[in-house]
Amino acid sequence: MKIKFISMSLLLILLLVFCIFSSLAFGSKNIDLITVIDTLKNLDNNNFEAIVVKERIPRTVFGLLAGASLGISGTLMQSITRNPIADPSILGINTGSALFVVLGIAFLGVTTYKEYIILALLGGLITAISVYLIASIGNGGISPMKLALSGVIISAILSSLINVVMLPRSEVMSSFRFWQVGSISGVTWQSIIVMLPFIILGIILSFFVAPALNALALGDEVAIGLGVKVGLTRIISSISVILLCGTVTALAGPIGFIGLMAPHIIRMLFGNNIKFIIPMSAFVGSILLTFSDVIGRIMGSPSELEVGIVTAFIGAPIFIIISMKAKVRSL
Repeated sequence: MKIKFISMSLLLILLLVFCIFSSLAFGSKNIDLITVIDTLKNLDNNNFEAIVVKERIPRTVFGLLAGASLGISGTLMQSITRNPIADPSILGINTGSALFVVLGIAFLGVTTYKEYIILALLGGLITAISVYLIASIGNGGISPMKLALSGVIISAILSSLINVVMLPRSEVMSSFRFWQVGSISGVTWQSIIVMLPFIILGIILSFFVAPALNALALGDEVAIGLGVKVGLTRIISSISVILLCGTVTALAGPIGFIGLMAPHIIRMLFGNNIKFIIPMSAFVGSILLTFSDVIGRIMGSPSELEVGIVTAFIGAPIFIIISMKAKVRSL
């Protein structure tokens, strides 16, 4: 088992390195590997090809951070809802973030990265609280099924509100339409610096709740018997998801399926220990998003295909397979 863990970990590291260099090398202008390595060794080089590589570095770094955040978010959502096809959208977090971004564009004239992130986090937080309040109504309190159903209902309502705000305003529709597709192009070091504190805090919280999530996987009753504060665990996990997913959504749009795919890939390779799934899902999420971005650039050359479209093409068949298996087994 230890040999398998080490070998699989090394494989993931090699894949990640391959994706990083591919992200720096491929695009509207392809750069050979030697030039990429030389540029990384000497960032003062200012010839044309070196400038192209340096322009791609922030995009690559953002892709790694965003993919890791989405991978961890998916792990947390599948754990607290015990739903194998859950991703951050199951609590309506993506939709809530999107609504507040639209409101900011339409009525507040927001333009900076920090404003986008604050609005997205606020929208995700209010949405998550609303979902929890609705799910707590009735007998039995909060349950994974009630959380999922409440999330679907809230998402549908918020999607309608987005259309109400957006449709009469052509300028908002134009801005939102590009953002909604999901893209990591155009990111800068400034946007990465702004998002980094939120991402770091979200990752710290995810590791903090990992032991409790392992107990929660056995069922609420067993977890309570083991001394786990189930409600607090779900709240902290949701806050982590809001920080991770909300921040990425604010800057890159709602990129789907990364949070769905990454945890399942890790479970197939390493088992169901959340302490391993969380960090490894970050690795796989980074690989999936960076690879999808490279594929989008290659397929759309000399322009590019947005990464949200590519992840949908890759993730849709996997979603169908997971849904079929979920009928005969659970997490």
